[in-house]
Amino acid sequence: MIRTSRRLADGREILYFDDDRHPRPHDVADPRDLPPVSTRSQLRHDALLDEWVVVASHRQTRTFLPPADQCPLCPSRPGRATEIPDSAYQVVVFENRFPSLATGVEQDGLRSGQRPGFGRCEVVCFTDDHDRVFAELGRDRARLVVDVWADRTAELSALDGIAYVYPFENHGEEIGVTLAHPHGQIYAYPYLPPRPARILEAVHRHRGDLFAEVVAGERSGPRVVAANEHWTAFVPAAARWPYEVQLFPTRRVPDLPALTGAERDAFVEVYLDVLGRFARRFDTPMPYIASWNQAPIGPGRDEWWLHLQVFSIRRAPGKLKYLAGSESGMGAFITDTNPEDVAEQLRAVVMA
Repeated sequence: MIRTSRRLADGREILYFDDDRHPRPHDVADPRDLPPVSTRSQLRHDALLDEWVVVASHRQTRTFLPPADQCPLCPSRPGRATEIPDSAYQVVVFENRFPSLATGVEQDGLRSGQRPGFGRCEVVCFTDDHDRVFAELGRDRARLVVDVWADRTAELSALDGIAYVYPFENHGEEIGVTLAHPHGQIYAYPYLPPRPARILEAVHRHRGDLFAEVVAGERSGPRVVAANEHWTAFVPAAARWPYEVQLFPTRRVPDLPALTGAERDAFVEVYLDVLGRFARRFDTPMPYIASWNQAPIGPGRDEWWLHLQVFSIRRAPGKLKYLAGSESGMGAFITDTNPEDVAEQLRAVVMA
């Protein structure tokens, strides 16, 4: 993999990633006249839940569902400069122009229970083809994306003040994406988010090895959807979402950089299989969120087991699951589907 670092007109970093066989110089400068990015995010502490909330009111003006010919993630062309100055690319990462968290965040006016919204938010463009989705990337490009996730995890983890690195993809307008171009994001948080914090609490309460028991129990269970030597994809026994699959590596590793080349290849095989089943389960592809659960950068790293959670709010043709009173008000999920049935349905999908 070849990484090329450049700067956009407002000083944000942009990184081009190419496979070794097809390098490009990426020497095209950003011709736009952009004002500097000003970020006023704050972290406010919810004392009752002991959780941090990011207040980022400046994001109200971010780009929202532009037409394809105005997409800011497509390559630039004559008369149309975008966030990517070059005319073609394989995978691109750049600092978000409307970030929730930023390294250069303003720190004025903070009160008790508040902290600057320090961190970093990056956009990951999987391809320069506006109409292609991750499930259609092919193995080589998907593998390059995995290498990019690992690269960014290592780089962001090394920043002072970062506690957790979270790569993810929101796919489908029903999920709430604001740009249709195939892309994901990476958040580098200055605190441990609630999900990994609760998982670690459960690990510490458990008398045995909780992660190992879960993986061992699922690898040969009735909810396996796809598997190979290095990865197992299964519907969790207590799935919260109508369609939810978790992907665990066979070998315990804390994060993406720790995966070997063979394990990355094997992940791509299983992941593309799962995404293909999500795309073909109903008459239209399911919207989904793909959420990497990596180890904390600090305490708890040695106890972690890397895994990916992929879930959809589609529960039936033309029907979505909305978070109702129990889920939104109490955080108590009530699922509309049976995990064993979901696994069987996904296994039965005909893969053309």
